[in-house]
Amino acid sequence: MLKLRNALGVAACAATLPFLVAGTADAAPREAVNGRATYYTDAGFGACGTRINASTELLVAAPAGLFTSPNPNNDPLCRKSIRVRYNGRTITVPIKDKCPSCDNSKIDLSLPAFRQLADPNVGIISVSWDIV
Repeated sequence: MLKLRNALGVAACAATLPFLVAGTADAAPREAVNGRATYYTDAGFGACGTRINASTELLVAAPAGLFTSPNPNNDPLCRKSIRVRYNGRTITVPIKDKCPSCDNSKIDLSLPAFRQLADPNVGIISVSWDIV
């Protein structure tokens, strides 16, 4: 009886695994997101494992909920960029960091990237963005 119970448990786990993996493997949105953008000025190592300076470089921190790898350095998102549209302007910036406080519709641009779209004194802007 114990062998049968263990076999059933293993079978149930094996049947569930593809659903769990499928649910997290493709967290990046497929269509443009209408969301918000703020800016930040951190320096050091970004979540993608490279040195960053958000005060001087063009980059973006993607929402933490879109990262699918336990080690963000290896996440496929770190090899992509985000195209951002605001008031007729469009910029494309590489994903170099993760925004732990951002929901899946909010991005955190570096200060120079934000400046290309709006005056930083505005603080938060409504944007459309997608991963490219």
